[in-house]
Parts: sequence; structure tokens; C-alpha cells
Amino acid sequence: MTGVAVIGGGIIGLSIAWRLRRKGIKVTVYDGGDDDAAWYAAAGMLAPAGETSFGQEALTELLLESSRRWPAFAAELAQESGLDLGYDATGALTVALTSDDLSVAQHEWRGAAGRVPSELRDLEPALTPRIRGGAFVPGDHQVDPRRVVAALRTLVDIRAGKVSELPPGKVVVAAGLGTAALTGLPVRPVKGLVLRLRGEPGLLRHVINGYVDGRHVYLVPRADGEIVVGATQEERGDFTVTAGAVLELLRSAVDLVPDLAECELTETVVRHRPSTPDNAPLLGELRPGVVVAAGHHRNGILLAPVTADLIAELVATGRADPLLAPFPPGRFA
Repeated sequence: MTGVAVIGGGIIGLSIAWRLRRKGIKVTVYDGGDDDAAWYAAAGMLAPAGETSFGQEALTELLLESSRRWPAFAAELAQESGLDLGYDATGALTVALTSDDLSVAQHEWRGAAGRVPSELRDLEPALTPRIRGGAFVPGDHQVDPRRVVAALRTLVDIRAGKVSELPPGKVVVAAGLGTAALTGLPVRPVKGLVLRLRGEPGLLRHVINGYVDGRHVYLVPRADGEIVVGATQEERGDFTVTAGAVLELLRSAVDLVPDLAECELTETVVRHRPSTPDNAPLLGELRPGVVVAAGHHRNGILLAPVTADLIAELVATGRADPLLAPFPPGRFA
């Protein structure tokens, strides 16, 4: 096979390029070189539960399959790049502050046994004594997306510069929001604000997926003391950080873990999730020679391994895995 151009240097495009290179295919990634894509803000939660709604069984299957592939994907990438990805399999706690929150949170337990507040605080002593209940979900892991992208960048050939039209030859369009202009496909921005705090390492031991007076918040601790707090969701395309959005996230976070009030607020970052009309990704051949892998909404980090494997196999062999069948790029035509 002649070379393949991958348009987009986010986690999806880079992962596909890496997998293609491992198949012996020459790949060039075209990317603007800016950290302006959704991956830069993402917390890196690898938690397939709660990301789909009724009628999205195919997406649920894809999320679960990618979750199963993450341990091997992370191990291979860390070994080949020589870099630490921050991959952590400690597990997560889903917790609820009120009885009403508890009824909402239970759908994310995926069969895990419910825990009473004292059991949850044994696992995570920094939690407020006011929590009503929750569960430990050992299969929910995390990774640091910024480290993953840094590792992938060492392994592929990247050509800096914006692409305004598709180059000739075999092309994979993995350009996130830029996919719309390049292909005409309906990919829209969904604004999200994420905060980064810094405290003492070990303040939190697990990812916390919390429900607080009807608000959803997640807390993702890193080994160095950083804690990622997220995330808002708005159907907007601006980059404004509003006081109200910061207040909403911090209030929910501190309600769950009071000690977070003493942490340093080190970063507020807005990025935009590339979303489709049904919030499921666009995966597969758009027309001869053009393959699309975009529109991953909130699941770009989680879906990176399965997307990379399936798209690389499609490009290399022309054969589409059955997992791709529900997500054709032209389904909204």
C-alpha cells in the first residue's frame, strides 16, 4: 500500500496513525500543532457506564470493547514510547450526596454492590460524612490524555499546518470539529469547562464520580497531587470561562471533598467536544479513498483504542469489522 494521510493530530488521529505504522504502512499526520482539541481538557476517565442512553446499545458495546482494550493499548504505548501515561487501574467510586442523587447514580454501578457511607469513607477518607451512599466500580480506570498524546507524538510523522482540503490518495479524516469543514458531515461543538487543582499527593485515592444536589461532577486525582474537576456541557462554541461555571464545579467538588477548598486552582480550560446529531461517532468509509473517524463526543479518550484498531484494519485490508456497522459517516445524509 502507498502512504496514508491522517488529518488530525488529536488522540484519535495519532492512535490510528500509530496502529497503521505498526502494520508497516507509511503514515503522515497533518495537524495544526495547537493543543486546541478536546483531548487537551479531558480528564481521562475510562468509564463506559453512564455514557449512553436507551437505544444506544451499539455504542454501549463499542465503549465496553474499547475499555477492555485499554490495558494492552496503554502497556504497548508506554513500552514503545518509553513514557509514563499515568494509566491507573485503582478503580472509581460513584457517590451520591442525597437520596435523590442516589437514585440517579445507581444506573452507573454496572452490577457493583452498593456501599454504605462508612464503607465508602474507608475507601476514600476525604469524602464528606454527608454522603448518602454509592458503590466501588473496580473496572473504571483512568489515564492522562496529555501524556498519551505526548507519547503518540514521538512515534508518528507529523507535518505541521492547517489543512483546508483533503490531499490526494488514501486519507483518514480524524480532525475533530474540523471534520465538518473538510467533509460536510454534521459535527458540532459542545463546550466543556474543566478545572485543575493541586493539593497534597494522596488526598484522593480513587476517581470520584459524584452526584450533588442534582449536579454531576467528577474528580480525577493524579499521582503528583493534581486533581481534575469536570465538566460542564453547553451547546456553545465560545471559549469564555464564566464565573458561574467555575462556581458550579467547585461547589459540587467541595461538597463531596471539603479539603479541596484548600487546594490551589491552577488551570481553567475550555475545549469543545466534537459531537454528532445522535452523539455517536462517525466511523468508516465516507467514499472511496476517504475514511472518517470523528464525532466522538465525550468519549474520545475511552474510544481511542477500538477506533484505532478498527480504522487501521479497514484502511489496511478494506474489510470493515462488524463493530463499525452502526456508525457509518454518511448516516445523516
